[in-house]
Amino acid sequence: MLKPLTQRSLLRATRDLAARDPDLADVVDAYGPPPLWAREPGFHTLIHIVLEQQVSLASAKAAYDRLVAATGRLAPERFLTLTDAELKAVGFSRQKTAYGRGLAQAILDGRLDLADLDTLDDAQAKRRLTSVKGIGSWTADIYLLMVLRRPDTWPSGDLALATAAQRVKRLRRKPTPERLEGLGDAWRPWRAVAARILWHYYLSAPRRHAS
Repeated sequence: MLKPLTQRSLLRATRDLAARDPDLADVVDAYGPPPLWAREPGFHTLIHIVLEQQVSLASAKAAYDRLVAATGRLAPERFLTLTDAELKAVGFSRQKTAYGRGLAQAILDGRLDLADLDTLDDAQAKRRLTSVKGIGSWTADIYLLMVLRRPDTWPSGDLALATAAQRVKRLRRKPTPERLEGLGDAWRPWRAVAARILWHYYLSAPRRHAS
């Protein structure tokens, strides 16, 4: 199993990818190396990622901040004490309320041990996460990429990644997840670094994102 990305290995991988791919090199030249974007492990971060499903990062962050303000320390047992009305008030949809409760219960029951994910390879860790209802492929990929800092995780279902890839690779259409999966093959074993470079572009050049 490859070691988790660090700031040092991120920079080394960025240089490697830029040497191999002129389009990624152009992004790095224009905007600099991407951030590591590391997140803390645990239930609170996974809930935050669930909130990010299919909404803007800003609205998810606002809902997460309201949740933390309502709960204090965000832990599974505390989350389960919140009523549907309280969760709705902070920004949870009915579906995400169900997902959050299921996740909290899975952790309390021992069906999901987040600390144990460090001992698993990428495929095993992803299977363990997606065994919980509401934790789909995208959510698991983001946890692996940003929390476990796996160097070759590739979230091919991410819309911002697809938009950035379309622009950077000058594609006529936004790539489907299947096409994006194929594009990512050229960036192994550093696909998680390529994702960071593309997200860095997406966030640094917002006015160029119209399709």
